[in-house]
Amino acid sequence: MKTLTNLFDGFDRLDTSINRWLVAHSIALLRIGMGLVFLGFGLLKFFPGISPIEDLATRTTTVLSLGILSGHDAMNFVAGLETAIGICFITGRFLRVGVWLMAAQMIGAMSPLLIFPTELFPGPLHAPTLTAQYIIKDIILVAAGMVVASTWTGARIVAKPQSLRSTLPKRVSSVEPSLESA
Repeated sequence: MKTLTNLFDGFDRLDTSINRWLVAHSIALLRIGMGLVFLGFGLLKFFPGISPIEDLATRTTTVLSLGILSGHDAMNFVAGLETAIGICFITGRFLRVGVWLMAAQMIGAMSPLLIFPTELFPGPLHAPTLTAQYIIKDIILVAAGMVVASTWTGARIVAKPQSLRSTLPKRVSSVEPSLESA
């Protein structure tokens, strides 16, 4: 039984140590990871024919800008916007501006779901195309952006001291005595 207890205590210490590291670093890693995604996708859009979403992004930007931006100008606008967001997130500088730009960009990025629904949800069952799924996943970016946005006013994750044992259901800990007697 001592070995099982030692193993459990060792795992508890490892789990607690990992949790402390996550509390200290996870939001920064989230911010930098998001920045890399925006920077990477933004840079792709500067090169005609490279981005798989180029046609849809260009048409959407043309519709949303009431025709003021079209063709390569529309794509360069989106590319510049995403690149700026990426740089703000990666560096952590002008983060507030980056989050507001991201909010505007996400409205634009998700608007094809409303502007082009028959194209994105074709067929009798209206199942989403791969492009629609690509857009729908942006919900996760919005939620992650909200977490990052909360940090500019000083919000932080705070670890609550708690061991793994205190999180286990009572019936699991009641098994331990029977193991000792075996």
